[in-house]
Amino acid sequence: MALPPDLPVGAVGDLWSDDLPEAARALLTSAVLCFSRMGFHAATTRDITAAIGLSPGALYVHFPSKEGVLYEIVRTGHERALEAIRSERDDGDTRVYVGRLVTGLVVWHARHHTAARVCQYELAGLSTEHRAAVLELRRRFTAVLRSAVTRGVREGVFDVPDVNRSVRAVVSLGIDLVRWYSIDGADSPEALADYYAELALRMLGATPGTR
Repeated sequence: MALPPDLPVGAVGDLWSDDLPEAARALLTSAVLCFSRMGFHAATTRDITAAIGLSPGALYVHFPSKEGVLYEIVRTGHERALEAIRSERDDGDTRVYVGRLVTGLVVWHARHHTAARVCQYELAGLSTEHRAAVLELRRRFTAVLRSAVTRGVREGVFDVPDVNRSVRAVVSLGIDLVRWYSIDGADSPEALADYYAELALRMLGATPGTR
């Protein structure tokens, strides 16, 4: 099944569960491109299906609605981002651990910047129930970093007047890159992540050092 030729498939197609049928995965990948380019409300089911050579009705074989497609994208993206930071190793050195969390945050959002842009900026298209489910995933995501920063403040590793505001600033730093990042740009995801991790540690009041 042909996918849109200009979509960085490796950065999107690997998000979907292998349990989904091939057609469903192709629809999700096409929807990411359409929503990213046109916005959720402007993109039509015909736009999504035509890009992969299907009729508009084919979408409803796999998803209940266009909103159901958006929810699958946004939910999956948030779950994968949460898995990425939760997989970062904690050896007990809080400074190192927070650096790793920021690195994981930035690398994931840079590698998946097209899907992540939809995840971050199309939430208004979700139903009330689906939006609440996604906000809970966002709460869990932020809680991982907040817990680590709070630990660092308690240990004297970090010096910030307000943990919650500081964590929001660090998370925003890693997420807002989806507005402008290009995989073909000057920085690889890893290079950008290294820079942002050191910048985040400085924001938290830690001195520069080896991570």
